[in-house]
Amino acid sequence: MCRRFYIFIVLLLFQTAGLSAQVLYQISGNGSENPSYILATNKLTEIVFLDTIPNVFKCYQRCDKVVTEFAMIDYDAIAALRKAALLPDSVILSNFYTAEEYKRINDALELGLGMGLNKLGRMKPSYLSEMYRNELLRKWADYIEDRSSEHFFEAVAQQTDKPIFGLDDTGETMYMLFDREPFHWQCTELLHIVDYPEREVKLEKRLRDLYQQGRLLDMVYEISGPDNLSTHSYSDYQVYCKRNKEWVKRLAPYLKEGKAFITLDATYLAGEQGLLALLKKAGYKVKPVNRHPIK
Repeated sequence: MCRRFYIFIVLLLFQTAGLSAQVLYQISGNGSENPSYILATNKLTEIVFLDTIPNVFKCYQRCDKVVTEFAMIDYDAIAALRKAALLPDSVILSNFYTAEEYKRINDALELGLGMGLNKLGRMKPSYLSEMYRNELLRKWADYIEDRSSEHFFEAVAQQTDKPIFGLDDTGETMYMLFDREPFHWQCTELLHIVDYPEREVKLEKRLRDLYQQGRLLDMVYEISGPDNLSTHSYSDYQVYCKRNKEWVKRLAPYLKEGKAFITLDATYLAGEQGLLALLKKAGYKVKPVNRHPIK
């Protein structure tokens, strides 16, 4: 009898912990005609996790549009991004490293990606860093892009002809991906990732764990705290905060009309300068969508 009771309590605690994870919010008020919803996402979290988020599919079905960071459905835009990842002809990557450093990077890329700098040397360091980081996550953090929940609702919207809108245009996205940091710092970060790959993986796995517990504010602390030795640092979070202020303005027409399903990386949402706090400051009502059925 005691054993059965113990098992019951453990199961109850487990279920309650899962239901308390809060990553979905309703946005209303401030002249909105209908409520909208914001879903925090995480690239290492698989699609099956969506089944544990109360009411997420009901909220999506209530919406008539999807809003995200960048709507990568325009093939011309994708082609422009690929072109932007290339170094100018006047810039030679090897000039920014010692011969020994250049070899370390080359060897790491060959081992991880199957291609060295003889094929990838015309790409910007920020692009190489992202490629290599993703390979580390596939190897050490079970990251499978096709199973990631990050762009799930965008994919569903595309298949059902639901309109998808981006908060950033192509030029802004190119800047964020490839030119946000000075070139010399991009070079430093690439070498850092090659030399300390475990630091990158450690942070991303920790962010995934916190996300799945609904601890969005702790994700901010994890990035900005002194124990974070990865290249995803407090300076990156400061950039997110600046973008958030602009995004509040760009979200206004979608929120006024309502029925917008907004999907953004969880690191944009929490904290005093997070998107949720800024939306409240702008006059919107922001409340978590809990486990109770939506009427």
